[in-house]
Amino acid sequence: MSGERLRLSEKLSYGFGDMGFSLPYNMASGFLLLYYINVVGLPAAVVGTIFLIARLMDAVIDMAVGIAIDRTRSRWGRTRPYFLFTAIPYALVSVAIFAVPGDWSQNAQIAYAFVTFKLLGILMSIGSIPYTALMPMMTDQRDERLKLGGMRSIGTSVGVVLGTAAVQPILAAYGGEKEPGGYLAAASIFGVLSLLCILALFRNCKERVVDDAPQRFPILPEIGKMLRNRAWLVSFAFCLVYFIRFGGMMGITAYFAIEVLRAPWMIGVMLPAVAGMLLLSAFFAPPILARTGIRKGCVLVLTIAAALFALLPMVEDQPSMFLALYIAACLANSITITAAFTMIAETVDYHEWLYATRKEGLLSAGVSLATKVGMALGTAGIAFVLAVSGYDPDAVTDGAREAIRWTYYGGVIALLLAQIGVVLAWPMDGQHDRIRADIALKAAA
Repeated sequence: MSGERLRLSEKLSYGFGDMGFSLPYNMASGFLLLYYINVVGLPAAVVGTIFLIARLMDAVIDMAVGIAIDRTRSRWGRTRPYFLFTAIPYALVSVAIFAVPGDWSQNAQIAYAFVTFKLLGILMSIGSIPYTALMPMMTDQRDERLKLGGMRSIGTSVGVVLGTAAVQPILAAYGGEKEPGGYLAAASIFGVLSLLCILALFRNCKERVVDDAPQRFPILPEIGKMLRNRAWLVSFAFCLVYFIRFGGMMGITAYFAIEVLRAPWMIGVMLPAVAGMLLLSAFFAPPILARTGIRKGCVLVLTIAAALFALLPMVEDQPSMFLALYIAACLANSITITAAFTMIAETVDYHEWLYATRKEGLLSAGVSLATKVGMALGTAGIAFVLAVSGYDPDAVTDGAREAIRWTYYGGVIALLLAQIGVVLAWPMDGQHDRIRADIALKAAA
């Protein structure tokens, strides 16, 4: 069954499963900082602390979920039960985070914000870690995995477009960025879409490649093996750096467009451009990466993206040129997310080659932790920059604007270069077929 070609409906359902989990999360990433500070009126430093602490707590939660997946045996398989039982709670909590009671005291509002944001993260872990673990269970064919990674990029891109561009007109219909009703309406719409996508994922996707490992296993030795898996370490670091940058850009873009470019309308172009380029790259990233390999392909496109971002400060006063360079940089960088999805799946093959056990749940949990900690560090970092620069939405100083400007440019370029350093250590290029053959020989013996 491992070599079976996947149906189009299964690939589409897998890809849009990412939209189901990421759509509410993307709205939170793009607008929750703005909602907490500019609508609810919470202090920026407090908001940054909420993001940071809540995400750092995910370290324990994510590992527990990963271990639970590897121990799960059910009539639906190892991963699919989690989609079924998290779909409704996740949709409800994604609405609740944008419903901070306006008549509560500030301390009560802070507690409400922390609890609902933490619940969103817990439910995200319980659903998205099995989702990541599902890909290596669906097929062991690299070309099929690249296609699944492309489909997932499409789901990601649609989720980001809806979670960013579609929010602006909804907010405008309810009176603008400072009115709470628009945030609640958008979150409600996205909650329903999220529910439908996750249920389709449960219904249509199947597990084909599973081992016969015992349901119970010692935890600490398995974590030790994971930490000695070079492919996993590279995937972890690659995703960590990527999502620090992604979280930071999602958090700062609205402030950058409003305060630095003095063009609020560009929020609705710049944030969706990230997703739009993911959608475009989903079609040509698989053949490019199949030809170049993950290491060389990622180094090339990340270098191009860093060079284009270095040109952006020179064309701030030329909106058309600025957006052209920005979109080109997003297109180059978007290829790396398809690579990342494939890398995560291949860490399972590398682990099986080393230790004769797959542990999809544990390995996926570790990488999921990287994405969430990365998002937390990126978003919290922006909140702390606003706090340190003395940002006041009612009286923005030139110093605050300069802090926003150079955090935006310098942070992005530094993180793109860091990703290049990480991906140079990727061990699987040119080795995947040999490793799969070795695994088959060991299994036959």
